[in-house]
Amino acid sequence: MLKVEKLTKKYGKRTVVDSLDFTGHKGEILGLLGPNGAGKSTTMNMLTGYIAPTSGSIMLDDMDLTIPKNRKRVLIGYMPEVPPLYNDMTVYEFMKFDAELKGVKRPERKKTVERIMEQCGITEVRDRLIRNLSKGYRQRVGFASAIVGDPEVIILDEPTAGLDPRQIVNMREMILSLKEDHLVILSSHILSEVEEVCDHVLIISKGRLVLSDNTEHLLEEHDESLEDVFLELTESDDETADVHDPLTSRYEEEEDTDDWDEAEDDNIEELSEELDEESDDKDEDDKEDDE
Repeated sequence: MLKVEKLTKKYGKRTVVDSLDFTGHKGEILGLLGPNGAGKSTTMNMLTGYIAPTSGSIMLDDMDLTIPKNRKRVLIGYMPEVPPLYNDMTVYEFMKFDAELKGVKRPERKKTVERIMEQCGITEVRDRLIRNLSKGYRQRVGFASAIVGDPEVIILDEPTAGLDPRQIVNMREMILSLKEDHLVILSSHILSEVEEVCDHVLIISKGRLVLSDNTEHLLEEHDESLEDVFLELTESDDETADVHDPLTSRYEEEEDTDDWDEAEDDNIEELSEELDEESDDKDEDDKEDDE
């Protein structure tokens, strides 16, 4: 179970995320909604460990993910709106590299990568350079990357952005396929998509959680579409933004992230050692792949 309590992020005097509380369980798809600048991106960045919260806790079962050392395990998979892909790698090379970074053991790596590529429908482009992929296939590779390492929680940020109707249907099917074994958190501006796939809806406005409800109950209770509910509960606020002013928050942010930076250095050092240990076996591994 994922349990978020009093999760807060401040930049200087500005509170971007204000005391969020919610829970999620394996077998659920949570819809995380909010207007631009509401705090969604900051919330996702705290959940994934990209930025440190000012206060509050993120508990996954009995593990507090706000403690830097606990982020060494692959517990949360993340697909940002624009997946960070290496254009000069083939799909297979990238997936194998990603599996190595996420600690998939060498004897299991090839089978794991091939299974995920098949699951995400990218086997047919495995030998194609990522730079030559269509938007739909790039999204699929980003999706595949998010599930490498079998994380307990998978966060998807606008996974259908820029896709055509057929690609949207395919992405929806892939998202639903994760539900049985994972907790999925889906952030999307396409509210009809959220209605279609999400079991529970969270709406954030001005950094605060203004609604948390079962999707079916929400629609029955309000007797209107999710879009109507969303518009009633939120309003545009240009003064609240996920992007902070570096001049007002520089020193506070440096103070916030000292411990996290130190822990990240430790993570990188450990990963480098693991990669060094495996480098002697790389040629042998490549030969196995060729076979």
